[in-house]
Amino acid sequence: MKKKYLTLIPFIIAAACMVAYNIIGSEVAPDGTLLEPFYLIPMSYLFLAIGIILVLAVRIVSFSRNSKKN
Repeated sequence: MKKKYLTLIPFIIAAACMVAYNIIGSEVAPDGTLLEPFYLIPMSYLFLAIGIILVLAVRIVSFSRNSKKN
């Protein structure tokens, strides 16, 4: 049961990255360069992918264990 809750952590981190990106926002420096925390977008996609992979792995393992018991 714990494994199912542990798979939520990457999704929470991904959501936090997107929220932080929107809260921080972007601005233009006096010299005309754009200042934005762009690194948060790929990080959120990475954590989202990790979360999906973990959910699939937990489902496959639990399905295989249930089929072996029967």
